[in-house]
Amino acid sequence: MDAASPGFLVGHAAHPDWRTALALACAQIEEQRRALEAGDEGPLALGFVYFTDHFAGHAEALLAALRHSHPGVSWVGAVGVGVVASGVEYFDEPALALMLAPLPAGRFEVFSGAHKLGRIEADTALVHADAGTPDLPELIAEMSDRTASGYVFGGVASARGRAVHVADGVWQGGLSGVAFSRDVGIVSRVTQGCRPVGPVRRVTACDGHVVQELDHLPALRCLMDDLGIADEGGLRDALPRLRTTLAGLTAESRSPLDRGGQFGVDTLVRHLVGVDPGRQSVAVADLVQPGMRLAFCRRDVEAARRDLVRVCSEIRDEIGSRALPQPEEALATPAARGAGDGAAALMRGAIYVSCTGRGGPHFGGPSAELQIVRRALGDVPLVGFFASGEIAHQHLYGYTGVLTVFSRAERGPPAP
Repeated sequence: MDAASPGFLVGHAAHPDWRTALALACAQIEEQRRALEAGDEGPLALGFVYFTDHFAGHAEALLAALRHSHPGVSWVGAVGVGVVASGVEYFDEPALALMLAPLPAGRFEVFSGAHKLGRIEADTALVHADAGTPDLPELIAEMSDRTASGYVFGGVASARGRAVHVADGVWQGGLSGVAFSRDVGIVSRVTQGCRPVGPVRRVTACDGHVVQELDHLPALRCLMDDLGIADEGGLRDALPRLRTTLAGLTAESRSPLDRGGQFGVDTLVRHLVGVDPGRQSVAVADLVQPGMRLAFCRRDVEAARRDLVRVCSEIRDEIGSRALPQPEEALATPAARGAGDGAAALMRGAIYVSCTGRGGPHFGGPSAELQIVRRALGDVPLVGFFASGEIAHQHLYGYTGVLTVFSRAERGPPAP
């Protein structure tokens, strides 16, 4: 991207009336547009919109209002039980977040069930999906195969009722989103925030969702040993612990653990959905195959905090490593002041998709998760939502955060 191109514009608001919330958010964006120096603003051709499920019933009217107020802008987004913006989250309240991107039209392409990709050579893509879509993991993998980098990112719409996603229209079912050409600078990372409570084991016998043996030992026996449950008589007393225990699954050919004993990007964290003392088996919320690696795990607040800071630092380091020395005026942007380095001056905007099971309560208070991102990454324009499944690489994750930053620096692979 042109080194002189400005950052993205963000507006967000909470209000019981979607019209008022939209007007407040649009007013913030307009104020930022007026603050730009003449000639600095690029073509505002792409917009991101995330709104809580309080507004899901008004999705079509909301999109029509956005088109009226911002003619010529293509809009993509999704509904969530919560939405996020720079340093703040709105969870379980009527709210929305908007971001406008000064990207030339030839560098992105919006897609949906009604419009297939084909105008640009897609290098990566932001993907939104409906949880009720059959074979969703396979569709995500197919979308990944259609990009040159093999990397897609985004999330599954979450709602207590109508779960919709937006791509120049309002959709239910399937996938939609926006693909980007290679000359759009993107750096993305996944943060898991789960800590293994026992060793990484190999699945040696299974049947569909049911794990029968781990390392040639009864799977339930392994689970009890890893949780420190003395005998089967203590299983009933241990039910509260079992409900908070998860399973990290990794393909046989992949490495389960990353830095500091954290799960790597190839590990998918899934619920335990049942135990069978009679057959000494454990059922998980995914299909299991012999040879897979499995580690029982739990969500851990401190591990989640540390890993979130780590991915922010990695993004800054990667952007900084590609950057040319910046003039003093470039380092005087709000983002640079927030992070205190040249890499922050190259960050244009960000999208953060977090699990509905994370958010403020998991991190210690309202907006705590987003405050961590802001302190670690800098004051970068950011929007996103709380999803019922997070998308990164070619996988559908759970209990993760997916942070993606658009930069002015020459791009490389979105993630290792």
